[in-house]
Amino acid sequence: MRRDVRNSKEAPEENDELELEGGDEEEEEKSSSGPRRYLTRSGAERMHKELLRLLNEERPKVTAEVSAAAAQGDRSENAEYIYGKKRLREIDRRIRFLQKRLDTATIVEPSEQTDTERVYFGATVTLEDEDGQKVTYQIVGSDEIDTAGGRISVESPIARALMRKKVGDTVEVIRPRGEIEYTLVRIRYA
Repeated sequence: MRRDVRNSKEAPEENDELELEGGDEEEEEKSSSGPRRYLTRSGAERMHKELLRLLNEERPKVTAEVSAAAAQGDRSENAEYIYGKKRLREIDRRIRFLQKRLDTATIVEPSEQTDTERVYFGATVTLEDEDGQKVTYQIVGSDEIDTAGGRISVESPIARALMRKKVGDTVEVIRPRGEIEYTLVRIRYA
């Protein structure tokens, strides 16, 4: 529970100590959760849509199925009831995960990047490998990875090597299949 310094008769120093020790658990989790998590605006919107779908469609549907299965009698041997409860736990776990991620993430709008000459979070980069083949990636948060869709994590070896590089710079990336050299051909912030 938080205490207001203005309404307290204790010295401010004591209140400051109490404020730090008695703070919300959520705030402690945010500060001790390690590195800051970033999401692009579009990634946050996708996660929010999934959250709303789970809350408004999936969970009510599964809850109704579990209720119907429970009404059939003996729950210990009722496969529909057991599976429904398991599915409900999975949905609830995913809802908690999405809520926590959306609450604690820093939302970044790539189009608002001021330094468009260098690679930063949210950039869409076009790379050319040693064989002259080009590939395009958008650097996104770890919760929005889609390699088939060209979105790679900011924590990936390629993204780490590209950070703060300019067009024309060459980077070496160590990957499981061996080293590869890429030349940065284009940077976009869309």
